[in-house]
Amino acid sequence: MIQTKPEAWLSEPHHAVSDAALDTLFREAHTTRRWLDKAVSPALLMAIYDLMRWGPTATNITPARIVFLVSPEAKARLKPHLDAGNVRQTMEAPVTAILAYDLDFARYLPRLYRGNPEAQSWFTDAQANKTIALRNGSLQAGYFIIAARALGLDCGPMGGFSHEGVDREFFADAPIRSNLLCNLGYGAEGGWRPRNERLGFDEACKIL
Repeated sequence: MIQTKPEAWLSEPHHAVSDAALDTLFREAHTTRRWLDKAVSPALLMAIYDLMRWGPTATNITPARIVFLVSPEAKARLKPHLDAGNVRQTMEAPVTAILAYDLDFARYLPRLYRGNPEAQSWFTDAQANKTIALRNGSLQAGYFIIAARALGLDCGPMGGFSHEGVDREFFADAPIRSNLLCNLGYGAEGGWRPRNERLGFDEACKIL
């Protein structure tokens, strides 16, 4: 087996990723709506989570919860809760991930924030916890998309579904709420629209 020497910059502290990696993660990535008939393995789904879980959240609360719908039976449970425009792309995708958040995230803090035994007591306001869980769960959904792209998958994140219906169908006995859906797989030719414009730096940012 030929041993290849890693590029020198990879051994430097705080190094940037390659320009090709930036294309994969951002510049050339598209929301995908048509899919090849190619399965995504359970090992790859586990690898996505193993990457995304290291992204930072407030007090390490990590409220994201994910249900991966792969079987036809699981997809059939989701179908009645989809907006009409999202049915085809979702039924064709090898995997649809329900990206949700746990309102009772604080119960894990004795494990997740061991540096301060009082951390659990910081989250006793149920109404505030809804905002905290949604904010940090959304942050983790972003990590999820980047992790999936980094592992060679295409993503189709979307709303366009009944949150009440999905929560009733998949989370009836748990304090978990749906946030968004993300189809996963390998994009088929013509499966994405031409890229729309983005705001420029001066339109969206200030340096003070």
